[in-house]
Amino acid sequence: MEVLNQLYPSDSQVERLSNDPDSGEIHLLNLFRFKEKAIYPDGRETTLTGKEAYKLYGKPMLEVLDKYGAEVVFYSDITGLIIGEVDELWDAFVIVKYPSRQALLDMTSSEEFKTLSIHREAGLEGQLNIETSIP
Repeated sequence: MEVLNQLYPSDSQVERLSNDPDSGEIHLLNLFRFKEKAIYPDGRETTLTGKEAYKLYGKPMLEVLDKYGAEVVFYSDITGLIIGEVDELWDAFVIVKYPSRQALLDMTSSEEFKTLSIHREAGLEGQLNIETSIP
C-alpha cells in the first residue's frame, strides 16, 4: 500500500467532493504528522515545534468549524500500533463531523481557514483525511 501524506487534496479529490456536495452528514478522520520544528512558509523565525504551531491553527478553528455546522467529535495523540505494520505512525488524529461535503468545501474556502492555515502549513509534515459516514 502506498501512502501519500499531503497537506491539501488533489484536484481529483476536490472534484469528488464537488460532484456530490449534498452528501448528508460526513465524518473526516484526519491523521497528522507534525514537523519536529515548525517551518513557516513566509520564512519567519520561530522556536515552535510543529505540534505547537498546529495548535495555533487548531484552537481558533473550533469557532470556524462551528460557523459551518461542523464539530470536533474526538482528538487524540497516537501512542502505538496494536495490529499491522507501517513504516511510520502518525502523531495524532481528529474526527470532525460536517453536515455535508458542501459545508467542508465552504469552510476550506473561507478567509478564516486561509488565514489560519499558515500555522497548519508550518506545523504539519503531512496528513491524511479519510471521509466516513455512518451506515
